[in-house]
Amino acid sequence: MKIGDKLTGTITGIKPYGAFVALDNGTTGLIHISEIKTGYIDNIYNSLTLGEEVLVQVVDFDEFTQKASLSLRTLEEEKHHFPHRHRFSNSRYKIGFKPLGDSLPKWTKEALEFLQDKK
Repeated sequence: MKIGDKLTGTITGIKPYGAFVALDNGTTGLIHISEIKTGYIDNIYNSLTLGEEVLVQVVDFDEFTQKASLSLRTLEEEKHHFPHRHRFSNSRYKIGFKPLGDSLPKWTKEALEFLQDKK
């Protein structure tokens, strides 16, 4: 198990500070109340129930005790991420590789002239 893994598990206990999860791989973990969802949670018992199957993401893993810190919030935030197209060349903003390619012959000529003058 490593940080960033997405695992399924069952909620085995709920306390005011978080929920304990038995993961399918045999380890146990805790979802801290701050990692359940974005925003304020006034009552954790309204958000989660015992025996509920959950998909969680590993935030931290203690190899000595074999316990994991888990998060539901990071998976929730992934759903709200809207992908955008990224273009490497955009002539309106003069960014990307095209302006470099356009300037390369001029820079090469200047460098060769500089080297000729040095001789």
